[in-house]
Order: sequence, then structure tokens, then C-alpha cells
Amino acid sequence: MNLEWKTRRFETLTINDLYNLLQLRSEVFVVEQNCVYQDIDGKDQKALHLTGEDKGKIVAYARLFKPADYFEQASIGRVVVKESSRANKLGHILMREAIQAIETHFEATKITISAQLYLKKFYESHGFIQSSEMYLEDDIPHIEMKKE
Repeated sequence: MNLEWKTRRFETLTINDLYNLLQLRSEVFVVEQNCVYQDIDGKDQKALHLTGEDKGKIVAYARLFKPADYFEQASIGRVVVKESSRANKLGHILMREAIQAIETHFEATKITISAQLYLKKFYESHGFIQSSEMYLEDDIPHIEMKKE
């Protein structure tokens, strides 16, 4: 797998880019996780969109927020990897790219995320520490985590 990483503002996404990243988010967060929720939440316009593309197809994605646009600190959200690409540990590469992009574009090192509880160890492996009790978001257990 030869990935090309791109970080773009909302207004620079092509129609095809937007369609493909929304399709991936829907494929995983709505269909695979069997969760009906409002994915298009009005925050995409504020975010930087990080995509990992293999042969022109988006296989990894996250949206990045500068401090105060989502949480007080910078934030990473909608972290998603296409099911067929997960065996390659692509989620770890995506998180490293996302953390680096936050540092590069926002000059920030403190990051807050809203993480699905079952992914706690995954995020801990990237330096995040649980900072809240469990709460339900769209009927899925989540926790807030911080990287200082």
C-alpha cells in the first residue's frame, strides 16, 4: 500500500473528495457500527480534512480542529479507516499523521478527543489519557481523552 496523505480545508475539497470522505464515514460510522446519527453536523466547514489515499481512493480519514473550534484544545475527530485497510495498522499511521498535522497547521501540542470507549488502548498508545467518565454519544459509549 502506497499512501498519499493530504490535508485540506473544506473549501478546497473537490466534489469527488467530499463525496468519497462522506461515503467512508457513512460506511463505517452508520452502516458498520449500525448507528443512525447526524454525521453532517455543520463542523466540516471549520475542520482541516486529513485523507490517506491509495490509488486515488480514500482509505483513511480524520478531521482536525484548531483550539476553540471544537474543544478548548485542538482536536481530532471522525477518525476512520476503511475496513479492508485495517489489517495494515493504518489507524496508527493515521493518528501519527493527524497529530503531526495538528502541530504543523495549528502549532498546538495539546489535543482533546471524544473517543469510543472500546478504542481507549488504541488512543493511549498515541499518548492520550482518559479525562472523563464514560458518556453516551449517539448511544455509543465514549470518553474524553487528552494529550498534553
